[in-house]
Amino acid sequence: MTSASASYRDAGVDTAAGDLAVSLMKQAVSATHGPEVLGGFGGFAGLFDASALLGYRRPLLASSTDGVGTKVAIAQALDKHDTIGQDLVGMVVDDIVVVGAKPLFMTDYIACGKVVPARIADIVAGIARACSATGTALVGGETAEHPGLLGVDDYDVAGAASGVVEADRVLGAERVQDGDVVLALESSGIHSNGFSLVRHILAGADIRYTDHSAELGASFGEALLEPTRLYTTPLLNLLGDERFDGAIHSLSHVTGGGIAANLARVLPLGSWVEVERSTWSPAPVFRVLSDIAGTSLESAEGTWNLGIGFFAVVSAEVADAVTAELTAGGIPTWAVGTVHTSARDFTGFEQGAKGVDGGAVRLIGHYAN
Repeated sequence: MTSASASYRDAGVDTAAGDLAVSLMKQAVSATHGPEVLGGFGGFAGLFDASALLGYRRPLLASSTDGVGTKVAIAQALDKHDTIGQDLVGMVVDDIVVVGAKPLFMTDYIACGKVVPARIADIVAGIARACSATGTALVGGETAEHPGLLGVDDYDVAGAASGVVEADRVLGAERVQDGDVVLALESSGIHSNGFSLVRHILAGADIRYTDHSAELGASFGEALLEPTRLYTTPLLNLLGDERFDGAIHSLSHVTGGGIAANLARVLPLGSWVEVERSTWSPAPVFRVLSDIAGTSLESAEGTWNLGIGFFAVVSAEVADAVTAELTAGGIPTWAVGTVHTSARDFTGFEQGAKGVDGGAVRLIGHYAN
């Protein structure tokens, strides 16, 4: 008689491999746990001591969930899986700081065609390192084996996180005022949005991820896997600095939808900003891809971040100091525009996005060389 476990292996699911993957990731995950995490590693549910919330006058919980899209296809093609976890944390945790919240904990989900323990451990180790860098506890996760649905080398990753912010400290469009300065925080590259376009461009030009690019100084795949920059800790430090108390009005994470749409989401209805392209030069990876495609950088502004990973809308009085603080902390930051509330024609502007009745934004001028 064939055992039930053997039958499950015959069906393509190897529970022993899953157990080994869990064992390999244990140390990395446990390193993200502070005294707030209870119950240790491997439980059915992660436990997080919320006693600290008793110190808040009116704590609001912030939550976010996301994945990294088709960037995983490049990681799979290169068999390099140790950076994709940082991309996931960037997509999930950095959304939480947009409202001014401090991240508390995160969970992850990995679906794969076949559990390869070392591969899963690499992915989770990347998640854990980024969680540590953002002060987020990785309290749990799930690895699911889906033979027949996914190829043996295929996987997808997703995650969810929760954070907390005092009710009267929530950032958003309602704080933005006429004359506020819009600051751009540099991205580390493409981050995790627009990779379907990237893959389409390279496939159309018959370029492999292992092909070397002289302009990028690396293979295409290596350059494209540059992990997402993490903004949470520098921004939380900024929000906790008494010099800037009440002067940081809104933040925007430049993800799907590109530059104008994501900025418009955190501006009040009726306000407008003209983002001056001449204030920055998009990184080589954007220029190389545009050249291969035979298209302009401007045509990708609704898809790629083109060098801006975050926006901060701040009081004009602190704009220079905030710029200096972030730049000194390793995130090049510069002013790209000013918020206006005067009446004007919004033809050519992006107005709101993703169901938000926000402000209006358009990009003007030409990119710096």
